[in-house]
Amino acid sequence: MALYQLIIDYDGTHFLGFQRQARGRTVQGEIEKALLELGWKGSSILAAGRTDAGVHASGQVIAFELDWPHEPEKLQSALNARLAQDVVVKKTSIAEKGFHPRFDATQRTYHYRIYCSAQRNPLLERFAWQVWPKVEIAQLNAAAGELIGKHDFCAFGRPLKDEAGTVRTVVQAQWRRSTPGWLFEITANAFLYHMVRRLVYVQVKYAQGFIDLAELRNALRTGCRIKPGMAPACGLELAEVSYKK
Repeated sequence: MALYQLIIDYDGTHFLGFQRQARGRTVQGEIEKALLELGWKGSSILAAGRTDAGVHASGQVIAFELDWPHEPEKLQSALNARLAQDVVVKKTSIAEKGFHPRFDATQRTYHYRIYCSAQRNPLLERFAWQVWPKVEIAQLNAAAGELIGKHDFCAFGRPLKDEAGTVRTVVQAQWRRSTPGWLFEITANAFLYHMVRRLVYVQVKYAQGFIDLAELRNALRTGCRIKPGMAPACGLELAEVSYKK
């Protein structure tokens, strides 16, 4: 019996989220169904994070124990042959004993995509948020710069467990061109529930002139909420989970 560590990609559009639910299609449910066909006897796989309905991933990490008589590459091929088109295993390896994809993670990186258009684009909206009035990258990055460092992000999300607190350390936050729009990349030691989508929304509203940087700074300093709202799930992607070397 070995402990396997997998990196998976998925298009979250038609999933109710990562975590298995009593009803509805989930990423966890699809993977566990495929594993059962390979003789898996476990009750639940482990994951680095529980993405919401409609959220995508290109770097989700999962782990499970399996009695598999072949090399990891063949396990990857066997799983991909059984998984639907909107989820795929892109890397498989044997993990060290006791590895936990969530609790052993040191950093996580999320991407969020937007495009500026007065009318929606059906070919883009599956993976990006339509934003109008248009925004400029200089304003977006001015707001993003305020997020870097150790802050209490209670105005932008909530912890999954109260004892986890709301202080997080952001080590990277920047916008860059990603045709046909902009991509926001943020890396932190951990994130609050809905934190990235809330931060994106506030940055966009600043770039559109609806709030100013003083309000953003005050929210980070005092926890006072500012302009209510949250960016839609479609633009969000769990891009990478990092671990100690």
